[in-house]
Amino acid sequence: MLVFAVIIVVSGALIVGALWGLYGRLPSWLEGNLLAVAGGALTISVVIELLQPAVTDSGVWITAAFTLLGAIVFTGIDYLIDEKLNSEGGGGLLAAITLDGVPENLALGVSLLSGNVMQVAALAGSILLSNLPEAAGGAKEMRKNGKSNKKVLMLWIGAAVLLSLAAILGKVLLKGVDEEIISAIDCFAAGAVIASLATEVFPTAFKRGNHWAGISASVGMILALALNQLGG
Repeated sequence: MLVFAVIIVVSGALIVGALWGLYGRLPSWLEGNLLAVAGGALTISVVIELLQPAVTDSGVWITAAFTLLGAIVFTGIDYLIDEKLNSEGGGGLLAAITLDGVPENLALGVSLLSGNVMQVAALAGSILLSNLPEAAGGAKEMRKNGKSNKKVLMLWIGAAVLLSLAAILGKVLLKGVDEEIISAIDCFAAGAVIASLATEVFPTAFKRGNHWAGISASVGMILALALNQLGG
């Protein structure tokens, strides 16, 4: 029951965020600062929940190699979307959520195996904090770029389904898998998250929220630290 509740909340946040972006009427500066909060939360979570355990379990070299691989893959796909396919207006954020979300949700599925409710809540809370404003911002930009509300919503529903499947597969298929494989998945996710923060999340947050985005990012970090303490 816990499995489905966590999956519904985390992946459902993409759909709620997309609806918020399509039909909500929040000021642009507020949306930007909420996105900065999400970025700040992810900055801390990627280190504490993904990279630190990987260094302990698999060593620095494995951590560095797969983190760099995740960043390279995300950056390459993001470049193709923005520069070659001329798909601005939310495409990058959708790519960010999908590329870092699949391995991240695999990791979430693995954490569900432990049965530690507070640890699961810490990781799920950090993902939730990022999914809502990222989906809202991406959906809003897609609509501005000429896509219909129906098409935009279907894209984000598809992403939610994909990430739900990733979490289920993480729980079912990765049970008993060697720690080095889990670490590689976590580090790939970390690299994709770091690249998405640098190229999509923080630039968009600053553009909408101006210099207040720096303070909001700090708030997100504090929230993520608090969630980590709950899971400790």
